Amino acid sequence: MLKKERQAYILRKVNLHNKVLSVQLSQEINVSEDTIRRDLLEMADEGKLIKVHGGALSHSFSQVNFIKSDVYSQENKVSIAKKAASLIQDGMFVLTSGGTTIMELAKALPPGLKATFISGSIPAVLEYMNHPNIDIILIGDKVSKNSKITIGSQAINQIKRIKADISFLGINAIDLENGVTDNDWDVVMIKKAIIESSQKVICLTISEKMNTFQPLHVCDINQVDMLITELDKDDPLLRQYAKAGIEIL
Repeated sequence: MLKKERQAYILRKVNLHNKVLSVQLSQEINVSEDTIRRDLLEMADEGKLIKVHGGALSHSFSQVNFIKSDVYSQENKVSIAKKAASLIQDGMFVLTSGGTTIMELAKALPPGLKATFISGSIPAVLEYMNHPNIDIILIGDKVSKNSKITIGSQAINQIKRIKADISFLGINAIDLENGVTDNDWDVVMIKKAIIESSQKVICLTISEKMNTFQPLHVCDINQVDMLITELDKDDPLLRQYAKAGIEIL
C-alpha cells in the first residue's frame, strides 16, 4: 500500500471510529508501528487529525462544541437523531452516552419535552441545558479529556443505581458475531453500566459502522433492543439485524 493510500485509509478510520490505535492500524495495514506513528505525526501536522499517545483522535470527537464542519457524516447523524428523539416521551428517564450522534440527539429534542436526562457527556449536558423543560443529572467522576465524558468507578456506581426507561448509545462498531464493540476501555465500562441500568437499549450508528468491529467488547447483539441508522428500515443491510430480533428504526 502506497503512503497516500495508507494515510487515506487511516483518515477514514479516524473519521469513522473517532479514535484509532497505532497497534491496530499496524496489524490492519501490515506495516510497522513506527510507520504508523510517522504517518500520524505527519497527518497531525497537516491538521487532519490529533495525535495522542498510542494513536489518534478525529477533530470532531475532540471539539467540545462539535463545530458543524468538523463532524463526520453530519447529515446522516442528524437523520438518526431525529428518529431517536421521536421515541422520547414526557416523564421518561433517559440515559445517554457520549459522541457526536448523541450531540445531534440533544439538539433534536422537541422544545416542549419534559423528561430527565442522565449523562456523563460534558458536551451533551451543555446542550441539554438549552432545553427549559428538561431536568439533567450529571454523572460525576474523573473526566476523560479524549472522549469528554466522566469515567471511573464512581461514575459506574452512580449509573448502576439508576433504572432508566430508555438509553441511547452512540456506538463505535457493531456486527452480528461480536455485538457492539469499542476501542476505549473506560468508555466500554460506562456503556456496560448504561446497558445494565436501562429497560430498553437503543444503539445509534451511521451505517458505515455496521459489520465492523473493534478490540473491546461492549455487549452481545441480543442485548440491543433497537438499532437506529440513517437507512430505511427495509434496507438490505439491516435485514440480518432484524432477523436477530433487533427492532429497526
